[in-house]
Amino acid sequence: MSKNHETTNKSNIVPAINRETFICLVVIMGLFTLLGSIMGISHMFSTMFNTAHDLILNTIWYLTGVLVLTGALVSLMSEFGIIALLNKILSPLMKPMYGLPGAASLGVITTYLGDSPAIVSLGKDKGFIKYFSLRQRAELSNLGATFAMGLVVTTFMLGLSTGTEMSVAVLVGNLAAVIASVISVRLMAVCAKRYFGPEGETLVHTEAGSGDYDIFKNRKIREGGTFNRVMGALLDGGKSGVDLGLAIIPGNVVICTLVMMLTRGPGMDGLYTGGAMEGIALLPMLAEKLKFILEPLFGFASAEAIAFPCTAVGSVGASLGMVPDFLAKGLIGPNDIAVFTAMGMTFSGYLSVHVAMMDALDCRPLAGKAVLTHTIAGLSAGFIAHWLFVSITMLL
Repeated sequence: MSKNHETTNKSNIVPAINRETFICLVVIMGLFTLLGSIMGISHMFSTMFNTAHDLILNTIWYLTGVLVLTGALVSLMSEFGIIALLNKILSPLMKPMYGLPGAASLGVITTYLGDSPAIVSLGKDKGFIKYFSLRQRAELSNLGATFAMGLVVTTFMLGLSTGTEMSVAVLVGNLAAVIASVISVRLMAVCAKRYFGPEGETLVHTEAGSGDYDIFKNRKIREGGTFNRVMGALLDGGKSGVDLGLAIIPGNVVICTLVMMLTRGPGMDGLYTGGAMEGIALLPMLAEKLKFILEPLFGFASAEAIAFPCTAVGSVGASLGMVPDFLAKGLIGPNDIAVFTAMGMTFSGYLSVHVAMMDALDCRPLAGKAVLTHTIAGLSAGFIAHWLFVSITMLL
């Protein structure tokens, strides 16, 4: 075991009260004072609890449905060798781009068609994860997050397109997201290598025991006929999805509640009611202060457009809801659509689920690094989309 994973009684025992005790107390008191002074104490707590309840009903159960279906599909593909085929065919592409096995391409597909937690279903499937090292497993969350809800974002933006230039903008946004995915995974690889050291190159299956056969040339199948194997794979995969859905509840609810309360504004008529998803709009306000930097980077047509990426870090669905109003008011143009598509896909609510995903992938100690590297990739996606769109329109 490497020094990174050694745990001793001495390293885990600290004084009952030390400096971090008071730092934590100040941060908690400061946060509640900030929220309470703007929203009102009773409304603050009501919004907090109502938002958590709304997230469980409308987000967690949705994500659980995604996990159940993707878990079933992945298990079926693993049972009948499709993952092994993808690994063999796509390794020449995935390794140069991401430094990952060809099987990682399935993560791109499932998250693009679904949502980022779909990558967790893959990470828990033995037939999939056997191709990855411990280091590479830690990079899966960043890979999946970059393509999350890609189909939803793309089709939504295309539905708003009114001409060729707008359609080109959506395609440019997708291309920028792909480039950003390489940045995200490669940066995370650096962090994972430093954390794991030489041990990080150990295959995940070796950690649990490799068995008495070559897992790269052979695969273990379920007993019974074809029908029994199909049903067994679907049900076992679906069951793993339910377990994962429950596992992501703490991280998703806690972090997303905080993000929403710092991102969203008051309720109807600009008043606080204690309803779900209300907040103090702190993040958009900070972004407004930085518009002299952000606008040249992303080429936004108006300062209001900054609200899109700020909201997308917590919920891309909420940020997409802003776009029709922006278009109707003439606040955004084709360049903004390109940037929105790229950042919407790359961010896609990652701040609310990234920690939970890293936890589910047994990589909790690297959660902070995953968030940081993916933040850099998301900003890069917007920058690349802007200048790529500018370059293309100059040529057209």
